[in-house]
Order: sequence, then C-alpha cells, then structure tokens
Amino acid sequence: MKLVLFDVDGTVVDSQRIIVAAQRAAFAAHGLAPPSQERSLSVVGPSLLEAFRALVGPEGPAASLADAYRTAFSALRADPANEEPLFPGMGGLLDRLAARDDLVLGIATGKSRRGVRHIVERHGWEGRFATIQTADDAPSKPHPAMILQAMADVGAAPEETVIVGDSTFDMAMGRAAGIHTLGVAWGFHRVDALREAGAEAIVGDAGDLEAALDRVLSPSPAPAAMPISAA
Repeated sequence: MKLVLFDVDGTVVDSQRIIVAAQRAAFAAHGLAPPSQERSLSVVGPSLLEAFRALVGPEGPAASLADAYRTAFSALRADPANEEPLFPGMGGLLDRLAARDDLVLGIATGKSRRGVRHIVERHGWEGRFATIQTADDAPSKPHPAMILQAMADVGAAPEETVIVGDSTFDMAMGRAAGIHTLGVAWGFHRVDALREAGAEAIVGDAGDLEAALDRVLSPSPAPAAMPISAA
C-alpha cells in the first residue's frame, strides 16, 4: 500500500489571506511593524513558534507572537468571509485518490490538530486520511519525525511514500526521511526554491497531480535520506 502525504496550507487549502491577516494582527498587538506578505508566507510550514522565531530572531517575542496569532486566527476564522478555500481541483483529486485501493492518504502539516480538525469537518473528510501528523505531535518541519510516524502508522516503506507540498520545508522533510518529494507550483514558495530543496517533480495544477504521483511511486528505490542541513 502506497502512502501519499499532503501538506495543508499552500498545498490543499489556500489560506494565505487569513494567515497574513493573523500575523499582522499579532505584530500590531505587540506594537511591531509586520513583515511583508512574501516574508509572512515564506515561513508557513514549520510550527508557529519556529515561524515567529524566523521572523523576529531568537531574542524576539516569538512565543508571545505565536499566542497572539492563535487568538487572531480563531477570531478571523469565525467570520465566514475568511473561509479557507481549497485550491482548484484539489477536492476532486482527493476524492479520486481516496477511492483507489492501492493508496492511503495522510496529512503532514505545521497546523495544529485543532486547525486540521476544522478543515476535515468542514469538507466532510472524516475517515479520509489514514494518518494525520500535526505540529502538536512532532518536532517542527523540516524534521522528519512526522513522516516517520506516518509511515509507521500505515506500514509504508520509504519507496512507497511521497510528500506533496508547496514549501522548501516539505521537500527538506521528505529528503530527510528518505521518501519521494513532489512539489506544487501554486503555493507559497517559488518553483525554483522547491527544485533547489530537492523536489523530484513539480506540478502546475491539480489535474496533473495524480499522474505525477503514479510516476514518482512507480517501482523504484526511494531517494537516499539526506541530513536536514544539506536540504
């Protein structure tokens, strides 16, 4: 059984509007100038604490900013105007993949378990994912722990496993775990950055993703695991 792991933000869900708004609210609450939208989105993937450490440095108020972000995000998400839509074609793709008998689906995300539960319930995906790994369960991306636990959950080998993501953190995490890596071009990180981070292939739309999954998961050895520092 082959395991297809999906990142959430920037891969399945277009959450950039609410992420940037919540970041700006957190910075405003601390009397700090917010980062640009590009900089805000560049840190999406790791845990909230690691993301804010990247934005304000090790001496900055990262923990307090993360708390303010959670509060702002919850308030914003309560407004129907701030719903996080699926990227075009992703709902249908997940339906098709879930119907196959040679694959199991999973999630590996920097979101909290609460955040993932909200998306799963909203889209009626209960039971859709055989393993769900979140920032609450493991070290932050690009550490490979989430992938290693997901493979253990379903009994998949590295050569039978692929991570689908939009960020360099996803590609580095996959390389560190020794699995296949597939990038998407519609997310928060540049295509050239995904290539440099080790993406085996990059797709331009959801319509191409299923065929790309079959190609990277065709019988062949998985890439050799790489140290995170080398990703």
